Amino acid sequence: MEDFRIPIGSWIDTGVDWVRDNLDWLLDAIAVVVRWLVNGLTDILVASPIPLTILVAALIGWLVRSWRLALGTVVTFVLIVAMNQWKTSMQTLSLVLVATLVAVAIAVPLGIWSARNSAVRATLKPILDFMQTMPAFVYLIPAITFFSIGVVPGLVSTVIFALPPGVRLTELGIRGVDPETVEAGHAFGAKPGQILRGIQLPLAMPTIMAGVNQVIMLALSMAVVAGIVGADGLGKEVVNAISTVNLAKGVEAGLSVVFIAVYLDRVTAALGNPAGYRSSLIAIMSRWRTAKAANGRSVDVTASATGNDPAAAEAVEAIEEANRTKASPRRAPIGFGGGGGN
Repeated sequence: MEDFRIPIGSWIDTGVDWVRDNLDWLLDAIAVVVRWLVNGLTDILVASPIPLTILVAALIGWLVRSWRLALGTVVTFVLIVAMNQWKTSMQTLSLVLVATLVAVAIAVPLGIWSARNSAVRATLKPILDFMQTMPAFVYLIPAITFFSIGVVPGLVSTVIFALPPGVRLTELGIRGVDPETVEAGHAFGAKPGQILRGIQLPLAMPTIMAGVNQVIMLALSMAVVAGIVGADGLGKEVVNAISTVNLAKGVEAGLSVVFIAVYLDRVTAALGNPAGYRSSLIAIMSRWRTAKAANGRSVDVTASATGNDPAAAEAVEAIEEANRTKASPRRAPIGFGGGGGN
């Protein structure tokens, strides 16, 4: 048994070499697009005034969740600036956002397809299991082979590592929609595409957004690992801190990662359940519009009820006058003289 060996690694190495030799045009195109997206977004975030960026992030937090998140965002982002980690944080944020967009663009269609086709589901399940259980560092090896070092292999490995939860939770959300609701759509003559857009996707949105949340968290963790292959950002800072045993730099970079992770987690969680956050600006504006519409309908009903009936109009006016008097009663007159005289 000592001489028994199956050269799986050699076979995979041969396949990787074949891809690199025959699909170099595709790899070059992917590298150009990825580099343009990440570097372009990084340039925008870094070039923007820091107070404006913090204000926009805080407003987004208040818009979807609460003023507490907005306040926490201001405090933590100011701490990032104070630790001199703003540029590296924006580089990591750009990498995470682009990787998340690519992963979600792949994961959601695959999840929908898997939910609607049992053969696809049976095929994807072992592939997703493989992708989730493979150690994260292993993804860096073929990425370096295909794209050398830099931001491109970091993003490609990040997308592969973060993809499975998005597929699984999208499939779970679509399959979890009440079958009776889908049958009602069929009964009204809706086509499969209409049922998907009008029934299944809206009802599955909380679960899909939970998948997006997990994609972002995994992308952020992998983006730090991607610093090993030369991707700029907080991951590179952590790698430098490890190589030089610089505890201060490592702690500052790690705290910056935590602050960004908490912000992205809270925002995406709120997007998945907007009705659960009554102190968000969206909820406050919704209640204000509802109250305004209700008052408008009340005025219209009163006007229509009293417009052709003078007696009813006088009764409504008397009731309103009584309510005003009750709310702000007149002070009783003060008597002078009384019965005792001077």
